[in-house]
Amino acid sequence: MTTLTYPAPPTETVRPSRQSFGQTLGAEWIKLWTVRSTWWSVVAMLVLGAGLTTVVCAASAEWLASAEAQESAGSFITWGMMFAQIAAILLGTLVVTGEYGTGMVRSTFAATPRRGAVMAAKLTVLVATLSVAGTVTAVLGYLGGNYFLAAEGIGLSLEDEGVLRSLVGSGLYMAGLGLFAAAVGSLVRHTAGALSVVLALVFVVGNMTMLLPGAWGEWLTKLMPGNAGSGVATPVSFNPLLLDPWVGFAVFCGEVAVLLVAGYAVLQRRDA
Repeated sequence: MTTLTYPAPPTETVRPSRQSFGQTLGAEWIKLWTVRSTWWSVVAMLVLGAGLTTVVCAASAEWLASAEAQESAGSFITWGMMFAQIAAILLGTLVVTGEYGTGMVRSTFAATPRRGAVMAAKLTVLVATLSVAGTVTAVLGYLGGNYFLAAEGIGLSLEDEGVLRSLVGSGLYMAGLGLFAAAVGSLVRHTAGALSVVLALVFVVGNMTMLLPGAWGEWLTKLMPGNAGSGVATPVSFNPLLLDPWVGFAVFCGEVAVLLVAGYAVLQRRDA
C-alpha cells in the first residue's frame, strides 16, 4: 500500500500587537476612575478647599473690613487650598503605590512592557485630574468666600492683582504636588512611607527651616518644595520673604522633575 504524504501547512508566526500610548493612557484613565480613592480624594479637595475658604471668609469678613485688621482680604480668598493639598498628595501617592500594594503592577507591566510609557500615562491622567479639580476648587472657594467679603465692601475682582493668577495657580500647584507625591511613591513603593515623606517635607520641614539662623537658613526655607510652590496659589503671600510666585513655582517644578527622573531610573532597574 502506498502512503500518501502531504506537505505540512506553512506555519504563521503570531506576533503580539504592540500597545499604543493612547491605549495605555486609556487603561490608566479607567484604572484611576474605577477606584474609590480617586473619588474620595477629589471630593475631599472640593470640601476642604472651597468649603474652608468660604467658612473662613464668612467668619473673617467683618474683621477684615474694620480698621483693626492688618491682613489683606487676598490672604484668605484661597485659604482652604492649604488643606486641599493633602488630598492632592494622597491621590498622587496612590496612583503609583496602589498597584504595588495589591501586586497588580505585575499585570500592568505584562500588558505594557514599556515601563516608561506606563509611568508617563499615569502621570498624564494624574495631572489632568488634579489641575482641573484644583482650579474648580479654587474658583468655587473664591465665589463662596468673595460673597461674604463683598457684603462688607472688601470684595475682590478677577482684575485685582494676584487673584486670577492664584485661581489658575491653584490648579497648577495641585498637579505639581500630585507629581511630587507620585515621584516619591515610585521611589518608596509604599503608601504610608511615601505619604509620611511628602507630608513631612511640605508641611513640617518647610516650617522648621525658618528657625535656622543665617542666610543659608533663609534660602533653605525659600527652596523647600511647599514654600517654593505654594506662592503661585495665593494672591498675597503669608511670608513676604519667600520667592516671587512664578519664580518659586519654577523652582518647585525643577525639584519635581529631578525626583521624576530618579523615579524613572529606579522603575527601569528594580523588579516589579
